[in-house]
Amino acid sequence: EPEFPAEKSSSVPQKKSHILVGVTGSVAALKLPLLIAELLKIPGLEVKVVTTERAKHFYNAQEIPVTLYSDEDEWQLWKGRSDPVLHIELRRWADLMLVAPLDANTLAKLANGICDNLLTCVIRAWDLSKPLLFCPAMNTAMWEHPITAQQVEQLKGFGYTEIPCVVKKLVCGDEGRGAMAEVWTIVESVKRILEERDLPTQ
Repeated sequence: EPEFPAEKSSSVPQKKSHILVGVTGSVAALKLPLLIAELLKIPGLEVKVVTTERAKHFYNAQEIPVTLYSDEDEWQLWKGRSDPVLHIELRRWADLMLVAPLDANTLAKLANGICDNLLTCVIRAWDLSKPLLFCPAMNTAMWEHPITAQQVEQLKGFGYTEIPCVVKKLVCGDEGRGAMAEVWTIVESVKRILEERDLPTQ
């Protein structure tokens, strides 16, 4: 029935959805190229990335086919009073934010409102009417520290959505909970949120 898809697309204005991916200094940042590649398969989804300095250690920027922002971009963009402020521009641009991986250090910063880099500034200024998904990733010993559960609950209390970490053999050799959720799990969560929010995926 050829009318079906045509009908559907004509009733939806051709607007793209915007996702901002934050990446922090966990070894799971190795998966950033794969995560971006899978997100780009979602029709109508535009992707930008904000990285912390430590996260850069784990992936090759040449393998990221979308705009990648880091701390130096914030300071290069702003020279005077009327110039745009990058963390505000990015929070306006994004319909949805995904922090994957969220390491123990940045988790602690977010739970306490610390905003000392581009990524944490975007999140501190985040529009709470928009979804923010976070994927914790850390060593099992860090994950099991009692402060971690408190800080994860704090983020959920702000209205952010946790994509829980999983049990696996970690890069350090330990086996246990703390590994970032699988890329396909993360991508499915993003698709579900886009559908729930009626954001375009066509």
